[in-house]
This record gives sequence, structure tokens and C-alpha cells, in this order.
Amino acid sequence: MRFFLLMICLLSSLSLAGCFASSPLSLSAPDAAAPVPSEENIALAVEPSAPNEDVTVATQEDDSLEEALDSDAEPVDAETLADNQLLRGEDQAPPEDPGQSLALAEPVYDFPMVENEKVRYFLDYFSGRASGTFRLWLERSGRYLPMMREIFAEEGLPQDLAYLAMVESGFNDKAYSWAHAVGPWQFIESTGRRYGLRNDWWHDERRDPEKATRAAARFLADLHAEFDGDWYLAIASYNAGPGKLRQAIKRYNSRDFWELCRGSYLQTETKNYLPKLLAAVMIAKEPEKYGFIDLDYHEPIVYETVPLPSSTDLDVIAQLSGSDYQTIKTFNPELKRWCTPPEAKDYLVRLPAGSKELFTAKYAELPKRQRANYVRHKIKSGDTLLALSKRYGVRVEDIKRLNSIRNARSLQIGKDLIVPLNPDTNGSTALAELKDDYKRSRRTYYTVRSGDSLWKIAQKFDVTEKQLRVWNRLGWSNVIRPGHRLVVSAQGAPAKTAAVKTPGPLQKVVYKVRPGDTLWAIGREFAVATEQIRSWNNLADNHVLQPGESLTLHVSSKSRS
Repeated sequence: MRFFLLMICLLSSLSLAGCFASSPLSLSAPDAAAPVPSEENIALAVEPSAPNEDVTVATQEDDSLEEALDSDAEPVDAETLADNQLLRGEDQAPPEDPGQSLALAEPVYDFPMVENEKVRYFLDYFSGRASGTFRLWLERSGRYLPMMREIFAEEGLPQDLAYLAMVESGFNDKAYSWAHAVGPWQFIESTGRRYGLRNDWWHDERRDPEKATRAAARFLADLHAEFDGDWYLAIASYNAGPGKLRQAIKRYNSRDFWELCRGSYLQTETKNYLPKLLAAVMIAKEPEKYGFIDLDYHEPIVYETVPLPSSTDLDVIAQLSGSDYQTIKTFNPELKRWCTPPEAKDYLVRLPAGSKELFTAKYAELPKRQRANYVRHKIKSGDTLLALSKRYGVRVEDIKRLNSIRNARSLQIGKDLIVPLNPDTNGSTALAELKDDYKRSRRTYYTVRSGDSLWKIAQKFDVTEKQLRVWNRLGWSNVIRPGHRLVVSAQGAPAKTAAVKTPGPLQKVVYKVRPGDTLWAIGREFAVATEQIRSWNNLADNHVLQPGESLTLHVSSKSRS
């Protein structure tokens, strides 16, 4: 009887603890629905949707800013899905033993090159099974490599080392990994900050190809010095971290990268990292030799910069420079929102080459109050629409219209509002960019239930038992217990429920809109989602298709009817 009384007390205390844990009194959480004793500011009590008890999609813990960004994740487009699949290498199975390494002299390299069994495997893989996506990477390289090679030369690094960005991100400047690594050089928050790359709600310099390349060059130079001039160890430590490499050297009493690979201490990703780079450099130097012909290289970035004395909307910049919004965003990928950072003075913005003179003349004539049409306001305790209207000198009705607010008495603490400083603007761009445009990828998790087995879970998520063991470090054990949380997707893999099946290699298709076409009908014809079509072509939700309009699609070669 005493035992049962003890259990009842214990369960009661846990229940009370759960009640307090879910209490809405804390106002620091972005989605807290805390009541505020003001009739003009009653927070909406949002009923949370019923959680999926089986599957959750999550990322590793990191800085609070990164966690906040994850709540605004943009759907991953098909091209980025293909990038992720190749980058994470789930279907790659190179030989464990690299065999004999032979030094290469031709063509001319400025970086020590060797060829062995592991390198040959990736030569075949990139030019065979993964040739469709690797072709995209080669074509993207034309946009960035001239600038990257120039920076590496200025920093005293081998210029061929710039191809490391291909292995890191496929030259996707908006790439965002499950570990919160960002940009072409995949810097995590702390390392980027150490090398001078700033990140806040408005901009992320890890996505700036020039600044990130400069930081990567300094980071690689530091690693090269730390490992006494051994580029192979420096490159491996760029992936695994210098501490991991030092431990591997100590454990195996060797400074030969290929010898370190023969042991089990380094992760498979690190063992394959250098061979991938060597194979990528070899193909990039002689693409025709490996079957890559008629490559459509992207044009190199050519731009002019101009300092802006105060925050300016990108729409305004586009209009004054004779360009368009998307072009300005493309030239300034570090900008996550609709304007330059409000607190940044003399912020350097990139303009298409030849437009600086026109922009400068028109900008000088523009009144300061017309540089920014919107301001972001995060709702705090005590805020009311009337108070905000007085603070910013706008009408309550304009704030309600832009933010689709029906009940002026219900504001949710921690949420963002867009305040229109110019009542003639519709605000669709600013509202759309409350969500950032990172191309995220996440890991999927499953909570084990009674009666589950590794085989059943593997079948459920279309993976292998071996993958489950590797991802969850189970070894050869089949023992799993109810409540155990398992990783059921590879690093960077999207949830299976959100994946788009592509039965063949992706091809770029330019589709001419015909009378009567809809996004749904086009998506059905090419077996792609309407949201992907919107993403590829930067279409607003209310965009109306016009006959003759060109749409870019990335479709499977087997999906066309």
C-alpha cells in the first residue's frame, strides 16, 4: 500500500510539473499566448495542433537566433533537394582502403593532387550516377570561381582549393544544413563569427560569396599552419574540426591522411571529403574527358557597389537603378529581408554593372522618408495598434490591412508586424520576406512504440536497417525500447512526407504558358508541386499566369507525359 501511495504522489507531482511547464506566463517565447491585463492587447490563445506522436522534424540545438530562424523555414526546392542528396552522399560506397596513391602532374595544378581507389570511385560517381546534379554544380561554378580564385590568390592559397566550395555546398549560396551551416562555404554560426561574418535577422554575411570566401581563405590558412603545412590534414579538419584531426593523429601515431582513413576513428564523411575534392578538381579541369560537354556556365558576378546612408527598400533600389527586385536580391544574397539593415550606416549594396551613376543621381533626389516603405515591429507586452499608429505616424487601418488583422484587440506577443510607412504600398514583398529564404534541410525523428523493430521502422521510412544503426550509433544491436527517439533520415534529408519523388535525373525545362494554364495543371503535367514552381520562378501567391510567360521547371526526365 505504501508503494502505491508513493507512486500516486510521484505521478501527481509530475502532472503538476507538466502544468507549470506549459503555463503561458512567460513572454519570451515567440509563440507564447500570454494574457496581458490590457483590453487593447489581449494575446490570441492559439490552440496548438495535435503533435504527431510518431514523427517529428528537428535540427540540432544551436544559438537562439538559429532556432528562431528554423520556424520560418522555406520549403526546399527540387534543385536544392538534388544538391542535398549528392552532398550528404547517402548512396555512396567508396572502398575503405584507398590503395596506392599516385601523384598527378597533368593538367597543371597548384595544389597537391593524387589519384587512388577512393578518388577513382568519386570520379566515376560524379560523372555517372550523379552527373545530372554535378553538371549543375559545374555550371554554377562559372558565377563564383573567378572571384574565389582571385581572393585565394590574394590570401596566398592555392587557387584550385576554391573548388572546396563545390564539395561544401554545390555553389548554392542559400544552402542551410541540418547543423545550421550556411552559405557556399557552410560556416556554422560560431566559426563565421570568429572570422568576422555577422548574422542577424536582417542579413547573414555567411551567404555573401565574397565575404564568406575571404573568411574561408583565412580559416584554411590557419588550419594549414596548425597542421604544419599539410594541406590534406587542413582540408580534413575543415570538415571534422581541428580537434578531431589532432586526436586521430595521436591515436594512430600518423600524419598521413590516407593512413588515418584506414582506422575507424574518423567519420565516413571526413574520410570521403578529400577524395571528393580531388575528384571534383580533376573533372572541373577537364570536364570533356569525363563526359561533361556543352556546359552552360553561369556568367561571373559583375557589379558595382554604392554605400547607402540609411535603410532602403530593395524595391526602391531596383526602381532607381533600372533593375528589378529579384536581380537586386540575387546580387545581394546576404540580405534576408526586403531592405538593407536598418541600423547599418553606409551599407554597401551591389548593383548591376553600369547602373551606379543612374542610381546615385536618382537616390540623391529621393527624400529620406521615401527610402523605406515599411518597418518591422515585434509585438511586446503593452503594445496596441493605436499606440503603434501614433509611434510610427500611420493609420490603424493601414496596419490592420497590411497584416490581415480582423480583431484590433488581439495581438500575439513575440509576433512580427509590418508597419506601412507609405499608405500607397501594398506590402506583399515585406510580408513574404518575414520568412527568410534559407534553403533548409532537416533530420526526421521517430519515437519507438511497443511492438516496433528496426526492420519495421526501416520499412516505414524507406531506409535500411544499417542506416538506422549508423545514424543512431546502435552498432549491431537490435535492442530498441518504447520511447526511444531514433533518427530516421540522413543529415540534411527532408521528411519523407514532404519529399518529391523524381524517378529520373533532373532536367531544366523552360515552359511557355498557354491559354487556360494553371500552376496546378502544369505541376500535374510535369509531376512537380505548385509551391516548387512558385519557388523556382519567384512567383507571389496571387500571381496570375499570362499566355506566353516563361516558367523555369526542374523535372525528372521520366516524369513528362
